Amino acid sequence: MNADRTEKPEAKAAVAGPAQSDAAGLKSRAEGLRQAARLPRAEPALLLDAALAELDAAVEALDRADDSGENGERDGEGRAHADRRLLHAVFTAAPMPLYVVDRDGTVLRANTAAGELLGAGPGYATGRALPSLVEPAARAALRSKLAAAWRTGAGARVLCGVLGGDAVVPSELVIEPLAVRGEVDRLLVGVVKNPSRPGKARGAAGADASRDDDAVAAEVRRHDLLAEAARLLLEATTVSESVLLQRSARLLSGAIATWAIIDLRRRGELRRHYVAGPDDQESAGLAQVAAAADPPPGSVPQQVAESGQALLLSHVADELALGPTTDGLPLLTLLDAASVLAVPVTDGSASHGVLTLIRRAADGQFGIADAALAEELGALLGRAITARRTLRLRTETADALRASLLPPVLKSVPGVEIASAHLAPTRGREVGGDFYDVYPTPGGWGIAIGDVCGKGEDGAAATAAARHAIRVLAHSNPDPVGVLRGANEIMLAEEFGGRFVTATAAHLSWRDDALHIVLASAGHPGPVLIMPDGRAQLLPGGGMPLGIFADPEPASRDLQLSAGDILFFYTDGLTDARSPQATYLEDELADSLAQVAGRRAADVVSDMRKLVLDFCDGVLHDDLTMLALLAGTRPTA
Repeated sequence: MNADRTEKPEAKAAVAGPAQSDAAGLKSRAEGLRQAARLPRAEPALLLDAALAELDAAVEALDRADDSGENGERDGEGRAHADRRLLHAVFTAAPMPLYVVDRDGTVLRANTAAGELLGAGPGYATGRALPSLVEPAARAALRSKLAAAWRTGAGARVLCGVLGGDAVVPSELVIEPLAVRGEVDRLLVGVVKNPSRPGKARGAAGADASRDDDAVAAEVRRHDLLAEAARLLLEATTVSESVLLQRSARLLSGAIATWAIIDLRRRGELRRHYVAGPDDQESAGLAQVAAAADPPPGSVPQQVAESGQALLLSHVADELALGPTTDGLPLLTLLDAASVLAVPVTDGSASHGVLTLIRRAADGQFGIADAALAEELGALLGRAITARRTLRLRTETADALRASLLPPVLKSVPGVEIASAHLAPTRGREVGGDFYDVYPTPGGWGIAIGDVCGKGEDGAAATAAARHAIRVLAHSNPDPVGVLRGANEIMLAEEFGGRFVTATAAHLSWRDDALHIVLASAGHPGPVLIMPDGRAQLLPGGGMPLGIFADPEPASRDLQLSAGDILFFYTDGLTDARSPQATYLEDELADSLAQVAGRRAADVVSDMRKLVLDFCDGVLHDDLTMLALLAGTRPTA
């Protein structure tokens, strides 16, 4: 027992002496390598070979510790643990980017220098395929070299570009098999970067200042891009949605990405809308190929469309991340895509599609700041699309309502020439409230003209109700006063948001050789009687508008029109027309109409149209309607 106890320290000393000596020497040599790497004329390849040799020495030390025997097992474990810590420290602090990969090329470990090369921490590369960290054109060759190293147990070298944080770093990858337990079960990949050109080296302070300047410049570029995108979306009010999206994609492809792809939802499916890229003939051909390929299920755009969340792939490993072309080629490879960023195009509630940005290897990788900027751009596009579609819907609604209020063709009245004109306001796009109509009545014909107080859908609804009520009631009642009373009752029975309607209804019939007219007014301006000798008489309107009181009692009067007389009806858009000098056409309406005496009805309307546009310098704040009746001779039976 005593002998055993005295032998253990001897055995411990026998094993510990060489191990401690090796450890001390390894520490010293590792520090020497770190110092040599900081020299201005450091040789990366020579330093890498030396680092690999030191790693081999550390592995041998671990093997000796494992073979130390039963008596020294506990102490051997302690030394092995210490050596592993040392090995880890050497690997982490090595001045050269190093990756440890397994059989399928997945990165198991990466040191600090490797993370700095990628513009990220050392843990970023772990779990990623090593080929995804190099430029797409070299990935197939790297896979083959890795497989050959496994198969033959011999080292290999690959010239390629590594995807750095801001640009591609021209490099040589040195592949060395690692045999920890007597057989190759890992590969060590070192990166030899091209030496910096003379005169480009900077001290630490200079490098920090440069990084700060770059950060400020990048932030300024982001703000400029947001401002330019907002300006583009605000100013493009006269172009279609498709043109707007094309301009936006071209802006982004030149400012933040190599390629910009916009996919839109159509009938519930995500469809490719536009692809913008570099301005050269080859890229134009690639853009056409990409535009013909809708995003398939599982692709990056489809994932973003389904989740509603942005997706950032700084280093893309899946060649089918963007799906295939119509010929089956990976779109990712065709576009030489190294980094992909996709964001939803949404206004916050409705999703319109997906914006996908792509950078080639030479243009660097997308980062978190780029993702935030892209999300803002996607939101701007989403709001612009929503606004334009809402405006288009309202415009179509306005056109439909206006068409229902203004008959495309006026019915003819025997012995009477009738002409009309309607001018929409040049300011604003809301639905106007003017209406006019010509319709048969018992014993003659009816004419109606009116206007609503207010604009928009409620105003148009009130106008439509009044117009159709007058038309229907007049089919069985020749008295325009009774017709307006009935229309008022209908208006009061409905809710039109407080809107009311002014109207004039007239009944026309021939008596002897004169055209007899019965006028009834519900708060509407009276017409102007124009005689062939140039006299013009403003007739009174009167009465209360429809839709306010239960007993409006429309104003009424009878007229006799001889051949050549003109009765000119209008809405208040004519009298309210304002000149640049703030004068109103109402003040000179009678004189203006006297100048068109003796003209045909169509000429009267045409001349007044030109006069009012010239008077207000083409700026109309309200819609206006004109209706001219020229009495002729009584028709023969």
